[in-house]
Amino acid sequence: MFKVKVYVTLRESVLDPQGKAVTHSLQSLNYPEVSDVRIGKYMELTVEKSERDLDEVIKEICSKLLANPVIEDYRYEVEEVVPQ
Repeated sequence: MFKVKVYVTLRESVLDPQGKAVTHSLQSLNYPEVSDVRIGKYMELTVEKSERDLDEVIKEICSKLLANPVIEDYRYEVEEVVPQ
């Protein structure tokens, strides 16, 4: 069994209005050292071992459902876990 941590972020070329709003709010709250915020998504998947290649499965899941490949990038980390 595997735990897969998926991080989805907007591509650098895509404007992030939510990130800009958070940046502005932080600066208004007297955090001038924060110059930029980019908002993303974090997901954890528990994936059972199968005959299919795990990397192939995760890439399919990310590109078909978890991330919009037109405006978002993703990366993931895999760790093997022992079922309890």
